[in-house]
Formats: sequence, C-alpha cells, structure tokens
Amino acid sequence: MSFRKLITLCCVLVAALLPLAQASAQQAPDVLVREVTNEVLEIVRADEALRAGEKHRVMELVDAKVLPHFDFRRMTMLAVGRDWRDASAEQQVRLTEAFRTLLVRTYSNALTQYRDQTVAFKPARFAATDKRVQVRTEVHQSGAQPIGIDYMLEQSEAGWKVFDVIVAGVSLVTTYRSSFADEVRSGGVEGLLKSLEAKNRSLEAEQQHS
Repeated sequence: MSFRKLITLCCVLVAALLPLAQASAQQAPDVLVREVTNEVLEIVRADEALRAGEKHRVMELVDAKVLPHFDFRRMTMLAVGRDWRDASAEQQVRLTEAFRTLLVRTYSNALTQYRDQTVAFKPARFAATDKRVQVRTEVHQSGAQPIGIDYMLEQSEAGWKVFDVIVAGVSLVTTYRSSFADEVRSGGVEGLLKSLEAKNRSLEAEQQHS
C-alpha cells in the first residue's frame, strides 16, 4: 500500500472522533477513541449516501464529527515549524484556516473510500495523570499487512484534542513540515499560503466534478 493510501486510511479513522466534549473530558482518551471509532465506523457502513460518495453528506459528517476534536492551530504551528514565528498574526490565521480546509477535504475524500477495515486497539501505555498521550491502533484489511495508526492527543479545558496522527511510524505533521519548509524557502510564508490556497481550490474543483 502506498503512503498516500495510508494517509487516506488514517483520515478515515481520524474522522471517527465524535464531538463529545463533556465525555472526552471525563473518559480516558483510549476509551474515548475506541468507543467512538466503533460507533462512527458503524455509521459509515450503514449510510448509503456516505458509501456512494455523496459529497454534501460527507462534508456534513466531517464538519460534525472531525472539527471539534482537532487543535488545528497547534497542528498548523507544528507543521510550519520554526517558520511559524516569522508569520504575522494575520498570516497565522490564514495558514490555520488553509491547513484546516486541506485536512477536511482530505478526510471527506477518505470517508468515501472506506471498505470495511477492522480496527484493533493496543493496550494503553500512559498514566491517568498524563496530559499528553498516544493512543495506538492497528488497522486490518483483507489481503494486506496490518497498518499501525497512532493518535497523539492533548488534554485541554475543552477535552482531549488530536494534534498529530502517526501512520506506519510516520507523523502526518512531520510529513507536511517537509513540504511546507520547501514552500517557505522558495516563496516565503506568503508563498506557502498561496500554495495551500491553490491546492484547496484544486481539491474543491475535483470534488465538484467527481
């Protein structure tokens, strides 16, 4: 399986984090991930519109299920790396919005590619008092080796928030950091912004014509 397909599969499972703010503040993060993953995958299996790739329905699901459980500013800051401090406050807002849009469109596409994979949840390796944890899972699919997908979460006043996903040992944030650094070197922070915004327009056009 290519890395692109691994990221796609990762996004399907990330989308399984439901917006249960009160529950996430009370439940251990591994329990939360396990329970809501199983629930949302059942929704995907049963929803004919989702399985048919109906774009409006998919975007609605992503907006409802994914956005509340991600710290997009933190993810963007980590992905941009040390170049983040060179961005103005206005550029930081635009970068966060553009990166969020990119990820949401990726997740939307991923939901239409779900094909009845199963998920095994690894034993927890963190203390109850930890504020930053790694929840480890393994995805099984017919005819392929299991794929490790780990979620990095941090506890905040709003509950547990995802700030990175590790697919087969490769960090999603770190992967983007390499390409973002290249964009900044060639065109500065504004060049990175223009590249992200252009990519989002391209993805939007693809979705409208698919």
